[in-house]
Amino acid sequence: MNLRRLGKVMHISKRGALILRTEKTPPMGRDAIVVDVKVNKVGTILDVFGPVKQPYIAIRPFQKKNLEKFIGQMLYLYKK
Repeated sequence: MNLRRLGKVMHISKRGALILRTEKTPPMGRDAIVVDVKVNKVGTILDVFGPVKQPYIAIRPFQKKNLEKFIGQMLYLYKK
């Protein structure tokens, strides 16, 4: 199991995506599983946008309820 730190969740978009800022552009797609510090699956990477050096990431959460609990939490990219 390999975890790569993505960054802290800054806010929730109007469409319900978790938005955070990262230092490196992560891979996208089905294999880009995002987890929390306890390795609970949070969602998948939906979009990467903004400046190349510190892009923003939009994460599509698996559950749409209680998304506010993720604000300020560090999220990680799970690699098999």
